[in-house]
Amino acid sequence: MVYFNRNSTGREPEVIQSTLAFAVFVFVVVVTSLLIAPGADGLLGAYLAALMLGIACNDARHYLIPNELTAAAFGIALLRGVILPDASVSSMLWLLFRASAVSLPLFLLLLFYRRWRGRDGLGLGDVKLAAVAGAWLELPTAAAVIELAALSAIAAYIANALVQRRSLRGTAFLPFGLFMAPAIWVGWLSEQLLLRWGYFWPG
Repeated sequence: MVYFNRNSTGREPEVIQSTLAFAVFVFVVVVTSLLIAPGADGLLGAYLAALMLGIACNDARHYLIPNELTAAAFGIALLRGVILPDASVSSMLWLLFRASAVSLPLFLLLLFYRRWRGRDGLGLGDVKLAAVAGAWLELPTAAAVIELAALSAIAAYIANALVQRRSLRGTAFLPFGLFMAPAIWVGWLSEQLLLRWGYFWPG
């Protein structure tokens, strides 16, 4: 438990406001998940939303994607593959194939960049998060999510550099999970909307 001393730090109001804002945001995305996909899938999507927000916040503050949150998101994807009405052995194998197909290119990119530049340009946590994207999303959606996250990260970096009047650096380190984690939930939400409109058939 963390205790705040308002007399010594003066930061208690800021902490309370940040906590309340985060709680409200989590509530909104959870309710949205349940409204868009009522039932078990919506409930699991709500868990996904909370986990992705946790990953995004942690990566933004510490440049680290916790393995526990990634494993939980992947585990829920496996549970989803078991309990949904169309669950089957083939659907579970397809889920695992998607996870591998999405994460493997990023893992190879990680190895290539490390060998080429002598340093990491992509974290192993990002690769694991890509596996989560593949486990939850169909391949076209997962590819779109990663592209959206990459473009968003670059745009945010450029905008921040312009605002602070700093020069752009090719070696800048960006918290990719901050952008990819929420994009995974948005991708899931998009698939649910398309399913409701009859424009999308998984697997």
